[in-house]
Amino acid sequence: MKKQIIAVAGLALALTACGKEGGTASSAAPVKAGEKPTICLVMKSLANEFFQDMQKGAEAHAKQRGDVNLQVVGIQNETDIDNQVAAVEKCVTQQAKAIVIAPADSRALIAPLKRASDAGVKVVNIDVQLDEGALKSAGIYDKVPFVGPDNRDGAKQSGIELAKALGKGAEVVILTGNPGAANAAQRQAGFEDAVKEGGLKLVDTKTAHWETDEAHTVVGNMLSANPRIKGVLASNDNMALGAIKAIEEQGKSGQIKIASFDNIPAIQQYVKDGSVVATLDQFGAQQAANGIDYAMKMIGGQSFSGWQKTDIKLITKDNLG
Repeated sequence: MKKQIIAVAGLALALTACGKEGGTASSAAPVKAGEKPTICLVMKSLANEFFQDMQKGAEAHAKQRGDVNLQVVGIQNETDIDNQVAAVEKCVTQQAKAIVIAPADSRALIAPLKRASDAGVKVVNIDVQLDEGALKSAGIYDKVPFVGPDNRDGAKQSGIELAKALGKGAEVVILTGNPGAANAAQRQAGFEDAVKEGGLKLVDTKTAHWETDEAHTVVGNMLSANPRIKGVLASNDNMALGAIKAIEEQGKSGQIKIASFDNIPAIQQYVKDGSVVATLDQFGAQQAANGIDYAMKMIGGQSFSGWQKTDIKLITKDNLG
């Protein structure tokens, strides 16, 4: 926890290099020849290995490019929306030229991003899609491209592997992410598609807000209430890890299988031993790199809008690298 708390507390210091203080500073001034524009990468929880990998990939890509000053910030946990809003506002104050953001909530970040756009800051949305209706209402839909994966299709692919492993009629549960996040809804829908297509029986759906400890508690309660559960569809690997712990504590290791999403390093041992039948790699580091590239093009005068789809890959024991 210390690492991510420092990341949040150090936001003002990390962004001080972007420019002078000022509540309504505009970033509309053109980039001077030879100047490295500052891009803020605003992520979610740095306790999540997915975002740790995203940060490393973004920093490596920025170094390779050599023409951008990248400032990176994460938040304390997946539901820390207020600090993510503050991060966006700080980027504007410090005169960043662009913001690349993986929003913790698909609607709550619209207002600060609208203010950023009005101040001349380019905005690129990655990972979690911002609400299209809210973007249109704010008048910035055509200014904010989404660079990210097909979460619904990815979750369906992972869920189908669970259906194959369990067989028709098996009772399963779904762990969802933050209720306000579009990718949480999309992954839930993808899992439900797999449940229907695979002939599984869905007995419960609950959120664990992407968090391992909460998933541990939620799944423990689910297993107590539904002793015939044979499968868990976890909307990210962090929650899958919590589910694995709950399953182990109830002496059901090997009896309950999991399908998941993200392919973080910590999940791979469980893919190898068969506890997790599948996870879905959405290449977080590459998403961030793509977001930086789009931001630089936008700073240079190009315009993008709508969905710029990124790659996904189903990971099973057979193809785990």
